[in-house]
Amino acid sequence: MIAYIGTGCVRLTHPFFFAKLSFMKKYIGDRKFYRMVLKVAIPIVIQFGISNFVNLLDNIMVGRLGTEQMTGVSVVNQLMFVFNLALFGAISGPGIFTAQYAGQKNDEGVRHTLRFKLILGFLLSVAGVLVFVFLKDTLIMLFLHDNNSGIDLASTLTSAKSYLFAMLFGLFPFAVSCCYAGTLRECGETNVPMIAGVVAILVNLCFNYILIFGHFGAPRLGVTGAAIATVISRYVELLIVVIWTHTHKQRAGYGVGLYRHFTIPGALVRKIIIMGTPLFLNEFLWSMGMSSLTQCYSMRGLDVVAAFNISNTIVNLFNVVLISMGNVVSIIIGQQLGAGDTEGVVDTDRKLITLGVLTSAAMGGLLIALAPVFPKFYETTDDIRNLAVELMRIAALFMPIGSYLNCAYFTIRSGGKTFITFLFDSVYLWVLCFPIAFVISRFTTLSILPFYMIILSLDLVKLVIGAILLKKRIWINNIVSE
Repeated sequence: MIAYIGTGCVRLTHPFFFAKLSFMKKYIGDRKFYRMVLKVAIPIVIQFGISNFVNLLDNIMVGRLGTEQMTGVSVVNQLMFVFNLALFGAISGPGIFTAQYAGQKNDEGVRHTLRFKLILGFLLSVAGVLVFVFLKDTLIMLFLHDNNSGIDLASTLTSAKSYLFAMLFGLFPFAVSCCYAGTLRECGETNVPMIAGVVAILVNLCFNYILIFGHFGAPRLGVTGAAIATVISRYVELLIVVIWTHTHKQRAGYGVGLYRHFTIPGALVRKIIIMGTPLFLNEFLWSMGMSSLTQCYSMRGLDVVAAFNISNTIVNLFNVVLISMGNVVSIIIGQQLGAGDTEGVVDTDRKLITLGVLTSAAMGGLLIALAPVFPKFYETTDDIRNLAVELMRIAALFMPIGSYLNCAYFTIRSGGKTFITFLFDSVYLWVLCFPIAFVISRFTTLSILPFYMIILSLDLVKLVIGAILLKKRIWINNIVSE
């Protein structure tokens, strides 16, 4: 290679130069690549970013009510986390087909998958309400353990039950909204869910301010007001995505005749069930596993639950890029596989994963620096604030690893290898992480910080497994070629 300088020339033959050039070409994309990524990613990042920022503000508002109220809401959100991910897993199965049908420009195929999602969303909403109504006390008490920290356990339980009862009214609109928004994203319409999400978030924030503290003549409802605000915002989001889908026939042709009947081809139903069942079980068992880990942490006392509530809220805000890149990988890789681009998809995936890891590393560094700032806004003890800071910093160290694993998971899933994702995700969690957490929480006196570090460090084993699965290219699979 020749590099011209002035009137002469210098021949660049150093091996390091060529190694660097090869590395850049392999892992770093060109302008066209990043324009494509940003077109998909920016609306998703904006939606998740605003959502998590407002969640932070909501959390701070509830935190101003007191430690018991904040802890009660945190416990219920752990239960809702299981429902949300079970729903996500259920509609992700048909969502794999949706992305590949979108790559084929097949509106009829997309219409069938959306119908399938709506049926699943309705069934899960009914199941969720029944479980939470009849098992609420048992489920909430799993997370409440007194360690003489001065936190009132009975008051915490009362706050949790009040919050949960109001949240039940939002399960169905949330489920339907997820079905529509997921389909829109999988078809490349990422702006619409973003706008709907932003509007809903702002509605939630306004009603939180009014109903939690009783402003503008409204009653002061505390944690119940926070739940009501969330329910209202979910109906707003639902209306926006549904109305847009059914009024834009050119861009969302699959909305035409969607409710004319709910007949879905039997062959497609079988394929979705076969491919989607491991995905549903994975998300359900993974969310159960993560909540079980939180329950193990909670054995160290209510102050630990309160600290994790603060920490997780802030970490989620800084994890916006990590979460968004999973969606970006799912959309872009799914569409390329559906379009039959098996040559370029490996290169695209490698560069997407590199982008995700680098941006997550930057966000982790930023969180380490800013961690002490956020707990100051909460009306709680200094011990809880200090513990939250340390938990945030530990989580920040593992953000790049989490980003790689997230992108690897969505890559494998995009090719329909859902049983492998089931083994990779939830089976790994239940076979390795949970047993170790259970033993540490019940049979040792190890404090929460080294306890938490040990559990997160187990992802290093999963990192090696993920790298091997990606290298073998088992995920390159067009599942809608027929």
